[in-house]
Amino acid sequence: MTTPVRSAFHIRFVVAGTLVLAASACTSSTEVTPARTTHADRYVDLTHDLAADSIFWPTGETFRLEKVADGVTDKGYYYASNNYSGNEHGGTHIDAPIHFAQGHWTVDQIPLDRLIGPAVVVDVTAESRANADSQIGPADFTAWEQAHGQIEADSIVLIRTDFSKRWPDARAYLGTDEHGDAAVAKLHFPGLHPDAAKWLVGRRIRAVGLDTASIDYGQSTLFETHRTLYERNIPAFENLTALDQLPPRGTTVFALPMKIKGGSGGPLRAVAVIPAEVSR
Repeated sequence: MTTPVRSAFHIRFVVAGTLVLAASACTSSTEVTPARTTHADRYVDLTHDLAADSIFWPTGETFRLEKVADGVTDKGYYYASNNYSGNEHGGTHIDAPIHFAQGHWTVDQIPLDRLIGPAVVVDVTAESRANADSQIGPADFTAWEQAHGQIEADSIVLIRTDFSKRWPDARAYLGTDEHGDAAVAKLHFPGLHPDAAKWLVGRRIRAVGLDTASIDYGQSTLFETHRTLYERNIPAFENLTALDQLPPRGTTVFALPMKIKGGSGGPLRAVAVIPAEVSR
């Protein structure tokens, strides 16, 4: 699903009654107006710190921060600087569609309106606690709709398993703390069933995210959920946290990745804004 290009769209929001941002872009088809914010609004950081103990896919290079400078210079002022490295797909990060769909969007090509929008949070903590290999199916979404109303087009769908509470214990979070190709077969964590991915495609959502290491469950070998979503340019946010602090609906999510030209993924800073009038 390719989004038509419009000449421009504008993002504007207010903090404490003061205009703080007005931006234009040329890659979106939808007007995006995030929630107006006040002192009473609440912000929730959905992002794990990126550090040496951050969890990465077992075959990827983990995060490394190398100190270049940290101290007072010979001219008398303090100066600090670091080098960093690591795989695109570790810590809280985005999967760009090109990750599993050749010729589709890279990180820098994803329109902003796919990364900012109204969010719904689907709670599957009970199933995830009972079975680390559980898969969220269409029935989980229809049950959520019966309780909270329809998942509208252009929603960002967040799936809460509470596996984020196991971070950064890789064995508890992934099912193994081993690295390398052999470790992939030992992964055990919940994910989105391919049939549910097709169901979400039918709802024309903007993006999907969850608090596990992959949008497919750990034992997947064909990564059908990835392929189903990404072939339709629906990006995914992986390794989110603090989803237990969000209400089922009514929040606005900002999920802005490092803009890596040609990247298949990248570190993500995801934040939810809960308006004062939204009760939990």
